[in-house]
Amino acid sequence: MYIRYEAADRIATITLDRPEAANAQNRELLDELDAAWVRAAQDEDVSVIVLRAEGKHFSSGHDMRATGGAEITEITLQLIYETEARRYLEYSLRWRNIPKPSIAAVQGRCIAGGLLLCWPCDLIVAADDAKFSDPVVMMGIGGVEYHGHTWELGPRKAKEILFTGRSVTAEEARQVGMVNQVVPRAELDEQTRALAARIATMPPFGLRQAKRAVNQTLDVQGFYAAIQSVFDVHQTGHGNALSVSGYPILAALDEMKAKTD
Repeated sequence: MYIRYEAADRIATITLDRPEAANAQNRELLDELDAAWVRAAQDEDVSVIVLRAEGKHFSSGHDMRATGGAEITEITLQLIYETEARRYLEYSLRWRNIPKPSIAAVQGRCIAGGLLLCWPCDLIVAADDAKFSDPVVMMGIGGVEYHGHTWELGPRKAKEILFTGRSVTAEEARQVGMVNQVVPRAELDEQTRALAARIATMPPFGLRQAKRAVNQTLDVQGFYAAIQSVFDVHQTGHGNALSVSGYPILAALDEMKAKTD
């Protein structure tokens, strides 16, 4: 089990519980996480969902080593596309559209695939040690599968972090509107819980309508269509790597993480 689930006082708390691997996302973790989101969505006694992580880091992204180095060169573009469409794009969009407010509490590193976990949440509370990055351009890919960069960071900041691979601090993220609050690391859970408790006092139907209004506005502006179309563009990076070099993904992963500041 890689996910813990608790519900009390109208708040469901979903915890990533793979701290020994910096909460890297293997298939089991993502499937358990999706089941927890669905459980919270269906529970009539839950008004607010909190996503948090155990350990030093929120998430180091996809666990590409979980596939096994011996098998990685046998992967086809079709297999990559089908797997990512389900576990990355479909899951993230489902979490975004659950009709209940959600809050991500982020500490430490949130790298690449980690963004697919916090960006679908309605609010983000970040510890002062949090750093967000998407350095996959180093692997010949133009950003992670759920391409919310432009919406979350604005076009120029999005290009900066993609072009350089550098991390965005919690305070930088707050200044551009990606993060709602920055709090001391020791107070992250307490402050997130307090925010969730305040929201939980509001009428559930009003919360649902408010969330729908904002999400629908973004969709009218092109969010949903952009996410879908950029996902297909994302797959060309995998296709190029497969055709050029057989995809030495583990070596690329090591280089990528070594260069991430």
